Amino acid sequence: MNHMPYLPILHADEHLIVVDKPAGLLVHRTSLDAHEDLNALDALRAQLGEDGPPHLAPAHRLDKGTSGLLVFTTRATAARELGQAFDQGQVQKRYVALVRGWPEEHIEHDQPLARDPELPSTGQVQLPARTTFQRLGRVEWPFQVGSGHTSSRYALVEARPETGRRHQIRRHLKQLSHPIVGDATHGKGPHNRAVAAWLGGVQRLWLHAAELHLPHPAGGQLHLVCPPGPAWQQLLEQDGWLEKPAL
Repeated sequence: MNHMPYLPILHADEHLIVVDKPAGLLVHRTSLDAHEDLNALDALRAQLGEDGPPHLAPAHRLDKGTSGLLVFTTRATAARELGQAFDQGQVQKRYVALVRGWPEEHIEHDQPLARDPELPSTGQVQLPARTTFQRLGRVEWPFQVGSGHTSSRYALVEARPETGRRHQIRRHLKQLSHPIVGDATHGKGPHNRAVAAWLGGVQRLWLHAAELHLPHPAGGQLHLVCPPGPAWQQLLEQDGWLEKPAL
């Protein structure tokens, strides 16, 4: 029997509850992953118990593999207002990711994306999408993936999506030939497996929602920060970093 995970609560008021979602947990039940029972919405409801808010709902999406800041609303009015804020680009988001290769120090990428990442892009409506990337640190590890090189290069990057397309950061990094490590859909399996083995069997999508600036339903701005967890610290403790970023 699966047990509901405990979600650290980072902020709570009469309009919002913000948690640190672990990697590998769905936000809510979905037909796209019909065999998965565990999800953050049910876990938080169980955690809050009978005295919890009756109108608890996620205000935005995080991929199952992504860890970090997840905002729930506790009132219908808050859900409507925050939903509009996310849709209209009024929420500033910052992520960190481990990617294959050494990207340029700063990248502004605005290649359109097909609406549905689960289907072939050909024939789909292409939607505007823009993400800025900042390289935070580079590392070279002494294992070989494929032929031609006896070591493998990776980088830690900061991603700031200015639009909210599904899998936007993951798809934009794939377009740039710097896919996120651990991305089974848009990444490279040999690199995913090699890094997992190098880190002692840690298998996850290396993408973390670290910071949000959003308009609070009661007025003013709310600034939320969620430092990456122990797995990221283990990542930085490995030898081979040319520039070791502070998380």
